[in-house]
Amino acid sequence: MMKKVPKRRFKGFLNAGDWEQRKFKNFVQIRRGLTYRPSDIASSGIRVLRSSNINEDQFITGTNDVFVNIDAVDIPYVKSGDILLTSANGSAHLVGKHAIINDIVENSAVHGGFMLLVESKNPQFINALLGSNWYKKFINLYVSGGNGAIGNLSKSDLEEQDVMLPSEEEQKAIGRVYFYMNHLITLHQRKLEKLQATKKALLYELFPIENSRRPKRRFKGFTGDWEQCKLSKLAIMNARIGWQNLRTSEFLDSGDYLLITGTDFDNGRIKYSTCHYVEKKRFDQDTKIQLSTGSILITKDGTLGKVALVEELPKPATLNAGVFNVRVKNDAFLSYKYLYHYLKAPFLMKYVIANATGGTIKHLNQSILVDFPIPITEKHEQDKIAKLLDSLESIITLHQRKLEKLKNLKAAYLNEMFV
Repeated sequence: MMKKVPKRRFKGFLNAGDWEQRKFKNFVQIRRGLTYRPSDIASSGIRVLRSSNINEDQFITGTNDVFVNIDAVDIPYVKSGDILLTSANGSAHLVGKHAIINDIVENSAVHGGFMLLVESKNPQFINALLGSNWYKKFINLYVSGGNGAIGNLSKSDLEEQDVMLPSEEEQKAIGRVYFYMNHLITLHQRKLEKLQATKKALLYELFPIENSRRPKRRFKGFTGDWEQCKLSKLAIMNARIGWQNLRTSEFLDSGDYLLITGTDFDNGRIKYSTCHYVEKKRFDQDTKIQLSTGSILITKDGTLGKVALVEELPKPATLNAGVFNVRVKNDAFLSYKYLYHYLKAPFLMKYVIANATGGTIKHLNQSILVDFPIPITEKHEQDKIAKLLDSLESIITLHQRKLEKLKNLKAAYLNEMFV
C-alpha cells in the first residue's frame, strides 16, 4: 500500500490531509515529437529540440541545434513552460532527463522524434516530480537499453503510472522550492564556469606562448626575457616509477603508510580518503619512491599526464605503479609550486598527446617527459604567478564544494517532498 503523505511538508500543509493517487495521464498531456527526413534539414527555420538541449536540469539552445523547413512541421510548436523529456537515446542513462523550456520565441521550435513534451497547469511541480524517487524507479523498471541497444521510454508506460498528488496549492509550494533550488544551482554553476574560464585564459597569458620570450600579462616591475629549459635540467625524476610488483593482498584499507596512485588525484591534489595503505616493511623497502611535500606526481599510464601536488601528507606515503615522482633540484632556483602549475596547465597534456608511445594503449615514457620544455623567469615572478594561481584554485574549489552541497541538498529535498 502506498504512503499517503511525504516525510517533509511545508508549514501550512502539515494538516492538509493525505495525498491522492492518480494516473499520470490524468493531470498532464504528453505529446510525441517530430519525425523528419534528412532533406527537411535547413541552415535556419524551425529549431528541433533534442536531448542536447537539456543540460542536467536546465533547458539550453546552442550552435549545434538542428533546424528544419517550416513545411516539414506537422505538430504543434513548443512553448515556454512545456517540459522537454528525452524518450530515446543511444546512451540509456540519458533517457528520462528533463527540463522546463523557457525563453523560447513563439512558434520557433518543435521537439524531435526521440523526445516527449509534457504539458501541465503546474510545470514546476511536474518537473520536480520527474526528479523524485517515483520517477527514478519508473526509469529503472521501464527503460530498456544496454549492450548497444537504444534506451527507450514509452509514452504509454509513463501515462499509465500511478502517482500520489497533493492539493494544487501544495503542488505550487513544492514547485517554487524546486525552481528556487535550480535557480541557485544555475547561478553557482555559471559563477564556477566563469572562474574556470578566467583561469584558463590566465594560463595562456601568464606564460610565454611558443617562440616567445615574454608572456602577454606580467606583474608590475618585471620586464626581462624568460628562458626555456628542459624538465630534466630543473627537476629530479626517479630512475623508475612506483611499485611494480604489489599484490592485491598488499592493498590495505587502513594503516600508517599511504599508497598513492593516479586514481587518487583530485583536480591537482591528492584525495587521501581514497588511498590504500601498505605495511611498514613494504614502505621501508624503497626510500626513492617515498613521498614528501613538494613532490609533483604525473601519471604515465591510463589517463596520461594527470598532475597532482603532494602537500600536507597526513601520514608517510609511498608511490604505486604508473606514476612519476618529480622534485625540483635544490640549485634550480625554481619554485615547486610554479612548476606544478605549469605542468598542470594544458601545455603538458598537449605535449603528451603528441609524443606518447604505444598503439591503442598509450604510455608516457620518462625519456619523453625529461625533454618537456619549461619557461623560466626569476624566482620572485614565479612566486607571484604561483600565488595567483593558488588563489584561483582555492576559489574554484570553494565554488565546486558549494555547488555540490546545493545539488546534494536538492536531492535530499526531492527524496522527502514526495510520496
